Amino acid sequence: MTKGGVPVGIYRDHILPRLVDRTCGLAALEPHRRRACAGLDGEVVEVGFGSGLNVPFYPRTVTRVRAVEPADLAWRLAADRVAASAVPVERAGPDGQRLPFADEALDSALVTWSLCTIPDPVAALAEVRRVLRPGGALHFLEHGLAPDEAVRRWQHRLEPLQKRLAGGCHLTREPAVMLEAAGFTLGEVEHFYQPEAPRPMGALSLGVARA
Repeated sequence: MTKGGVPVGIYRDHILPRLVDRTCGLAALEPHRRRACAGLDGEVVEVGFGSGLNVPFYPRTVTRVRAVEPADLAWRLAADRVAASAVPVERAGPDGQRLPFADEALDSALVTWSLCTIPDPVAALAEVRRVLRPGGALHFLEHGLAPDEAVRRWQHRLEPLQKRLAGGCHLTREPAVMLEAAGFTLGEVEHFYQPEAPRPMGALSLGVARA
């Protein structure tokens, strides 16, 4: 199979991680990343670590980050950020649906712009809940189903193309609904549009859920 004349494996493994690094690394997104990371503490699992775009925003209260990331190229792209980090960061595995940690082993969790592509996001969130201590916080910043019906209609139209071009990225998932389905207790969730982004791709949810 090919994607735009490029074999799917090459696109997925060698092109897509660079595209994600560029598009998700825009300066306009940095304030949202900073807010998502605020309040993290202790030993943190970050699911969908990518190229380490959250690393500069880890607070001093974090003692170590266990990075879960399937793409080898994304991990290599993160090398300079990891090396410059005041917080120790280590790669802990490739699959958010099967975390290599004991029950209640970690203090906090972080997931940003990742639930859209995980094949079974509720299973992944249930895994995160399993490895968090009771009351541990999951900080999330995700895009998904928009609050406005007109935008939702466009999301449903565009989603098949989005999934093909962006590594299985869904536009119509609902982060808050998935968190509750995985057993988390939601705190306040902020829903807003990223001003610089097209609304079907820029409907964001930011908040904290408790295990």
